[in-house]
Amino acid sequence: MNEILEFLDKAGTYYLATVEGDQPRVRPFGTVMVYEGKLCIQTGKVKPVSKQIAANPKVELCAFCEGRWIRVSGELARDDRVEVKKAMLDRYPSLRRMYDEHDENTEVLYFTHGTATFSSFTEAPRTVMF
Repeated sequence: MNEILEFLDKAGTYYLATVEGDQPRVRPFGTVMVYEGKLCIQTGKVKPVSKQIAANPKVELCAFCEGRWIRVSGELARDDRVEVKKAMLDRYPSLRRMYDEHDENTEVLYFTHGTATFSSFTEAPRTVMF
């Protein structure tokens, strides 16, 4: 799990893919942490991405850094506890201008049944289940 987090931290930006009806949707994200052994991301409940995940929790993210890339796929589940929201916002204090752990908008989601595949043009892909 730490290897996944380190890669995503180093990349800085990853792209999260969801589905809306039969149309794929992709957008940049930057929030990620491991909390209680789970890979977590953050968004706002009012955003279309939140509604897309609620309708279909299957997602995939992708990031590229220094000639390597990672694809993480799985399903996302919501963790509405104040503690996990606070941990995410403490990790990304600039988000506190838009979010608060006590508001009704802040949403932390964690991967269930996750698979991470590390790839490059020079090495065989390596897959990690989590």
